Amino acid sequence: MQPLKVPGTLASLKLIRDYVTEACALAELDKRSGYRLRLAVDEIATNIINYGYDRSQLSGDIEVSAHVHDESLTIILEDTAVPFDPLLHPTPDNLDAPLEYRGIGGLGVYLAIQGTDKFLYERVDNLNRNIFVVKRPAPTPSSTSGPEA
Repeated sequence: MQPLKVPGTLASLKLIRDYVTEACALAELDKRSGYRLRLAVDEIATNIINYGYDRSQLSGDIEVSAHVHDESLTIILEDTAVPFDPLLHPTPDNLDAPLEYRGIGGLGVYLAIQGTDKFLYERVDNLNRNIFVVKRPAPTPSSTSGPEA
């Protein structure tokens, strides 16, 4: 798939979701894996827009790319917002507490990391790079090609 470059605004979230949905279909992910990946990407993209750009009074783009491999689908978000490594964000320690005792926020990063098989962050030059990896289903015997007996 060709990468998608969109403005770092909330209006771009639908375009990002649609792109990830198309990548999930191309990779033949099951509905559950596709949903979890879309949620993960959406959470991180929303944080990039709200905190990396808006709250920092910056503007910039988000580039989304999809890479389908034999065993996995990788989605990469790149942005020029302020550096932020989601892996350094503390894991919520009150997930079992009633909602009225928990503060607002903090779950998005947790859901993004938990919603993928592998999540990586890199800071390369002036870019934040968030990498989401989800395993693809194993091919069924009827979909593999080979000599028939």
